[in-house]
This record gives sequence, C-alpha cells and structure tokens, in this order.
Amino acid sequence: MRGPVRWVLWDVKDTLLKVRRSVGEQYCGEASRLGLELPPSQVEAAFRQAYRRQAKLYPNYGTAQGLGGHRWWVAVVKDTFGQCGVKDSATLEKLSYNLYHNFKNAENWEVFPDSDRTLQRCVAMGLKLGVVSNFDSRLEGILNACGLLPHFSFLITSEGAKVAKPDAAIFQQALQQCGTPASRVAHVGDHYVNDYLTARSLGLHGILLDRDGATQHLDVPPRHRLSSLDELPALLEKHAEG
Repeated sequence: MRGPVRWVLWDVKDTLLKVRRSVGEQYCGEASRLGLELPPSQVEAAFRQAYRRQAKLYPNYGTAQGLGGHRWWVAVVKDTFGQCGVKDSATLEKLSYNLYHNFKNAENWEVFPDSDRTLQRCVAMGLKLGVVSNFDSRLEGILNACGLLPHFSFLITSEGAKVAKPDAAIFQQALQQCGTPASRVAHVGDHYVNDYLTARSLGLHGILLDRDGATQHLDVPPRHRLSSLDELPALLEKHAEG
C-alpha cells in the first residue's frame, strides 16, 4: 500500500450490510398484507425481468432522464406485480408505496458482524470515513436505521452524484469531499470492477472484500484482499501515521 492513508471510503451493500430476505419474500410479504398470495419464485423471476428492463432503459435510476430513484422503483414494482397478474391500479400504487418506503427499515437489513466494530476501530485510529455507493437516496435512512450513519463524514450515492460506479466521476466527487490526494485514500468494497479496479485506476488504495474466498481474479494480490473486515485495521494501521 502506497503512503499514509487518511480516509477510508466504503461501498455499503454486501460490504457492510446485506438484504435480510430475498426480493421474492419481501414482495410477497407485502402482497400478503393486502390479501394477495403469490409464489415467491414467480415474483422473484418477474422482479429480475422488470429490474433488467428498467435498468437498460433508465440506467442509474434514470437520473439522466429526470426520473429519480422513487419513480424508478415504483415502475419496477408495478412491472413486477403486473407480470404476476395484479392489474388493479390502487393495489399497485399501495404495493409500490409500501415497498419503497419500508425498504429502509432496519428489519430488512442484516449488518455483518464485523462492520460496526471495524468502523469504530478505523475512527479510533484517526481515520475519516465516507461512503461511495451505487444506491438511491434511501441509503442515508438505511444506515441511520442500522446504527452505522454516525461513523461517516459524508455519503455519496449514485443517484445523488448522477453517475454510478465504475464511472470514475463518482470517486472524483468523493476525493473532492476528502480534500486529500488519492494516494491518501483507501476504498473498500466487494465488487472487483466497481470497487477494486476503478479505485486503483485513480490512484486510491483499492481493497477487495472477498468474504467467501470466491474471487478468481489473480491480479488481486493478498495484500489487497480481505476475507473479513476485521483484517482491515491491521492493514491500515502502519499507514495511518506519516
């Protein structure tokens, strides 16, 4: 690792926390509260098709087309249930409203056991922390509900930045917030391209989180790879002074 690190940037989903239940289970749970019983497997398949279609038409929540995360997700939910035979407009409106707003509740998320203690240790080392995430505007509420928000000096979402990883521009916005050269900044994430390669291409210390030991990328040396966030402070400690 090159030079003393002053900032650590973080990916969030599947790095610090993960969705507790599958989309099919979440959507069917909400539908059941409205008296609709649907097979989770059918809803899951419909969601994947709806998501792919929406992402192709309107990348990054349609920010370039003036759509935004709320309207983007409403369209995905309505498309999903429409494929499953739900046609009543009032029911579709209720489903989309509830699913969008309830998604930020803590019960929908599982914080990895090593997340909070690693963030605490980084702060205790005098490091400043920020978020760079391909996510919509609900991220702040999710982090707050999960008790992680106080650790961070700033949050940059792809919806707010109007650009998504692996576009370098989102990291450049983060570097402006840090007010320090890229050589003084590390970025931790679980995605080889979005997090590791893009960060390193800009001169940041890209660190790949590989919880399952599943990465097949031989160009990621052991010193750039974590199997647990508990390993991060030791990696950073000798670079935090300087």
